[in-house]
Amino acid sequence: MTSTPTPSRPSGLDPEIAARLRRSADGLVPAIAQQYDTGEVLMLGWMDDEALHRTLTTGRCTYWSRSRQEYWVKGDTSGHFQWVRSVALDCDADTVLVKVDQVGAACHTGDRTCFDADVLVTEKAGDADSGVPAVDQ
Repeated sequence: MTSTPTPSRPSGLDPEIAARLRRSADGLVPAIAQQYDTGEVLMLGWMDDEALHRTLTTGRCTYWSRSRQEYWVKGDTSGHFQWVRSVALDCDADTVLVKVDQVGAACHTGDRTCFDADVLVTEKAGDADSGVPAVDQ
């Protein structure tokens, strides 16, 4: 990650927040959406300064589509809204955590979360005390 490349799109983001962000070379930061009350990790999207500004000011998650090169608001087409409860930067200011109240599926496949279809490792019963995850086979 670079420290602060110039955003390529105009933004209304507070300059103090913009100055803190550590963006990728393409001006984006990963944004993790997490269910506010259960801690369930729902999805990862990408935000530029304007997407973050819109998220902070509208109370709905706005992302930047890298493939379509346009903004999209979660729920506008699917009806599966993400209502923002809180937004935080990580310690390096290179990732955004958005705690949301998810209505419906978060994943474009229709699943509740993007992280439940292909679990690589889980902790087996009885292995919890060891602190070492066991491969679920």
